[in-house]
Amino acid sequence: MICIQNGLIHNAITKEAFTGDILIEGGKILEIGKDLGIQAGLGAPEESGQGSPDCTDKGGRTDIQVIDATGLQVYPGFVEAHGHIGLDGYGIGYEGMDYNEMNDIVCPQLRGIDGVKPLDPAFAMAAAAGVTSVCVGPGSANVLGGTFTAIKTVGKRVENMVIRDGVAMKCAFGENPKRVYRDKKDSSRMTTAYLLREMLYKAREYMEKKEAAGDDVSKRPAFDMKLEALVPVLKKEIPLKAHAHATEDIFTALRIAREFDVKITLEHVTEGHLIVEELAAEQVPLAVGPTLTSASKFELRNKNWTTPGLLAAAGCQVSIITDSPVIPQEYLPLCAGLAVKAGMDPFQALQAITINPARHVGIGDRVGSLEVGKDADIVITDGCPFEVTTMVKQVLIDGKPVRSGKPMARCMV
Repeated sequence: MICIQNGLIHNAITKEAFTGDILIEGGKILEIGKDLGIQAGLGAPEESGQGSPDCTDKGGRTDIQVIDATGLQVYPGFVEAHGHIGLDGYGIGYEGMDYNEMNDIVCPQLRGIDGVKPLDPAFAMAAAAGVTSVCVGPGSANVLGGTFTAIKTVGKRVENMVIRDGVAMKCAFGENPKRVYRDKKDSSRMTTAYLLREMLYKAREYMEKKEAAGDDVSKRPAFDMKLEALVPVLKKEIPLKAHAHATEDIFTALRIAREFDVKITLEHVTEGHLIVEELAAEQVPLAVGPTLTSASKFELRNKNWTTPGLLAAAGCQVSIITDSPVIPQEYLPLCAGLAVKAGMDPFQALQAITINPARHVGIGDRVGSLEVGKDADIVITDGCPFEVTTMVKQVLIDGKPVRSGKPMARCMV
């Protein structure tokens, strides 16, 4: 059991921070409050590196380790709603990239989990910076790229890192599919839209035939891995995760989602500030970024740090993303800070890298805020994480320290 004591707690749910304690047991947040009745003797154990004898608190709990957060800030672990960390490969060049399949423009059957490299050094960098949960999957070369998975940023085996697998089906609009498949299959936005519609039509027919056949195997359609992968989308079990920068692509994505009555989230939303009222009316989750890059292609020409703030102020659910490794994963809090510099409300910016991305990818019941019952993913800093001078003092993932600025001490009577 661990108790974080006397920190200024920013829970990402209520706007006002408060000084209090957080009690952790079994990797979960057990209790949050003031003066939980645990007395800590921090001097001698920290100096010697030895734990003091076990003790019992007012609730009869024993063997409690204490983190003294006096004068420090306590935040939920930061969450990335859209990136490719672990599928790219830090410092190993093109041969280490596994986030785009270049031989097939429609490949919904692919699963991002199968390409993740848990020992990629980028994970350790992310965790040390307080980014504790990420949603990763295929890139945007394909009209349909496959499913994303939500994972923690520590672990040696990807199955043990998973928060929820198959959280969304990646699809892409705009210039990327056109560029990659210009001489093979796709040279216009119209073709991109047609290819997505065609697959959804085929998948719907496939699903209906399977349902009509019931238990009669002889009447079932021949198994098709691509169409099978799209059935959860059509059943609204997972959303389309739509890569769309330009306004025309955003509206095409929404139009197709409406045609097939499927859920959708919008990723990148670079020109979202140009259509704020329309997006506010749609009320679909928005992941904005990566903004800390140059306008490397035509559809990025209107990139602007005001975008997340304007959308959030209009009532949209906004997440800020790095699209790692486009921006290194560890700079997620810095991106939120730059949005604040451009006018975003600081509390909305905090939510944009905590609870909003968690909700965006369907893991808000586990991570994204400091609440009783949630995973004990916690970041302790010596200041606002949006500022470049702020130091991360400690990070816990599932209640286990992955970065520690100073030793914990056993509590003492």
